[in-house]
Amino acid sequence: MMMARKQDVRIPTYNISVVGLSGTEKEKGQCGIGKSCLCNRFVRPSADEFHLDHTSVLSTSDFGGRVVNNDHFLYWGEVSRSLEDCVECKMHIVEQTEFIDDQTFQPHRSTALQPYIKRAAATKLASAEKLMYFCTDQLGLEQDFEQKQMPDGKLLVDGFLLGIDVSRGMNRNFDDQLKFVSNLYNQLAKTKKPIVVVLTKCDEGVERYIRDAHTFALSKKNLQVVETSARSNVNVDLAFSTLVQLIDKSRGKTKIIPYFEALKQQSQQIATAKDKYEWLVSRIVKNHNENWLSVSRKMQASPEYQDYVYLEGTQKAKKLFLQHIHRLKHEHIERRRKLYLAALPLAFEALIPNLDEIDHLSCIKAKKLLETKSEFLKWFVVLEETPWDATNHIDNMENERIPFDLMDTVPAEQLYEAHLEKLRNERKRVEMRRAFKENLETSPFITPGKPWEEARSFIMNEDFYQWLEESVYMDIYGKHQKQIIDKAKEEFQELLLEYSELFYELELDAKPSKEKMGVIQDVLGEEQRFKALQKLQAERDALILKHIHFVYHPTKETCPSCPACVDAKIEHLISSRFIRPSDRNQKNSLSDPNIDRINLVILGKDGLARELANEIRALCTNDDKYVIDGKMYELSLRPIEGNVRLPVNSFQTPTFQPHGCLCLYNSKESLSYVVESIEKSRESTLGRRDNHLVHLPLTLILVNKRGDTSGETLHSLIQQGQQIASKLQCVFLDPASRSWLGIAGLGPRARQDFCLCGRDLER
Repeated sequence: MMMARKQDVRIPTYNISVVGLSGTEKEKGQCGIGKSCLCNRFVRPSADEFHLDHTSVLSTSDFGGRVVNNDHFLYWGEVSRSLEDCVECKMHIVEQTEFIDDQTFQPHRSTALQPYIKRAAATKLASAEKLMYFCTDQLGLEQDFEQKQMPDGKLLVDGFLLGIDVSRGMNRNFDDQLKFVSNLYNQLAKTKKPIVVVLTKCDEGVERYIRDAHTFALSKKNLQVVETSARSNVNVDLAFSTLVQLIDKSRGKTKIIPYFEALKQQSQQIATAKDKYEWLVSRIVKNHNENWLSVSRKMQASPEYQDYVYLEGTQKAKKLFLQHIHRLKHEHIERRRKLYLAALPLAFEALIPNLDEIDHLSCIKAKKLLETKSEFLKWFVVLEETPWDATNHIDNMENERIPFDLMDTVPAEQLYEAHLEKLRNERKRVEMRRAFKENLETSPFITPGKPWEEARSFIMNEDFYQWLEESVYMDIYGKHQKQIIDKAKEEFQELLLEYSELFYELELDAKPSKEKMGVIQDVLGEEQRFKALQKLQAERDALILKHIHFVYHPTKETCPSCPACVDAKIEHLISSRFIRPSDRNQKNSLSDPNIDRINLVILGKDGLARELANEIRALCTNDDKYVIDGKMYELSLRPIEGNVRLPVNSFQTPTFQPHGCLCLYNSKESLSYVVESIEKSRESTLGRRDNHLVHLPLTLILVNKRGDTSGETLHSLIQQGQQIASKLQCVFLDPASRSWLGIAGLGPRARQDFCLCGRDLER
């Protein structure tokens, strides 16, 4: 029973008529006062359904259509609302206007011929089969819109909304409007129906007009006034709910909110909805190639999307989406631009590293020079369309090459200038390093062992001092100190050799006394080579003691050149690379058990092999024997300088089985000859039982060209030789190994003289 009674409760329905200044352009100006927009916003509050253009100038056919139905009023339809007291109600909205003929620009003739003021105050409206009005586009196309008729073709008006336009209307005098409204109010008052004054277009309101409108309302029995803006959707619902409260006294009284306070609330609501919608878009849309159609479908079920579209409309939602897409695209392009600009200095270093080539070129001329480089397309891509950031190239993630038209931009020009400056600074630093080295070499203040802290004060005022870092100066200074210290030590050793008689009277294996050391220092003290080591006294004394030991024990262990002593190198070479006769067939052994036999192949080009063979034979005894530390070896030498595949140049013969091979080179060509000859010799014995040539001990030796002082060429040949030796798995000897073969046969006493005058013999 309770449920049945609740269902039987009828929802109250109120019929509201919206009236205000209407007529021809002469009466109302070029535009209306906003009655239609007010009704539109209230009946269909969604932003997508709100239309600003509701013309009153119609053709005869449109006026006679079922929507207008030959009436000077519009039926806007039925609206359900829950007002402030949370009780639901229904409202039927009509708008009293005056339609103008587009031919005569005079009001259309209708069944009701009364003037607008009298007609607008009608409380009984009838129009058979009249359709609900949506917008101007509906006229003539009624079948494309929902066709809902006015209830029973009749409406009894319960109250009026009296509109006053407070904006600066075109060709309209506000005082004339107020006079019209005053007359209209007098007619409405006769109906005894509630009236609420609605100020329209307050978003463009003139302060005086608003003030005068309030004064008018106060003068007419203290009428309720609601300040509205249909365009901004401010206080529209409040105007209708205020009238409903006046119609139905049982409802709670509505609080009237001033326009600017209501506008602030509306703006906050829109701002909140916008923030939520933008968050939704940023969460869903991660790629700048997304399109609105697919994304809007994804978002349709989201309340963030629905709320914002309701308040601001689909077009504004789409605009925010496009702004987000534009922002994503801009960020993507900027990331690509940063990658390209980061790669540009590397491209400059690879393609134009030579300052002499570009020092005089502008960025435009340098761009033309880049195109001529062989590796240009490795670094750059030339696009058919430009600029690059407006083409599909921005999405070609696999192509990391730099768009060439980027060179026309200011950042690229700045990077080119920075590249130029870098090359100039590098050249300047190289010059300053050289100047610093030359300064060290010529400065009389830089002596062996002087600390950097003391030396720095002598160079701080030089031009080069401001160009390099402290660590660079210290490194160069450290290397220079090592060079002059080594040279000073070497010269001091020569000084000791020149004064050998000072050490002959010392006792064998005895450490010299302080007096004897004093005598030695007194004798040598005036020598510049002695003074050069005054900051390295401990090392100088150690050299004296070492020399004393060498005088009485002239061996490779006590040699001043140790660990570069040639005796030690030769001994190690022979013991590690040559195979002794005890490991070979009996036919290769000598009749004398105290003599070992060594068969050596000497491989060289352009006379190198023959020259070394002659020098070795010159060091041997008359019967081709060579003595090292009391051990005698019989040498048999086979110099080869031609094609090793020919029998005359073969490594082995029926009477000659090589025990090792000395490979000589002094140029790239001679090194290539050595490598090719070794490979040919090994290939010729593959598959044979006697393939010991594959494992034949090899020694690769770099021979100085006489008169060659090119350090760079020598350094390059050493590097190449080391690489080949590593590949062939053999020993490598360079010019720093000294004259190992020439020294090997010297006796202990003669070696002391060699340290003074024979140290730098050529091979």
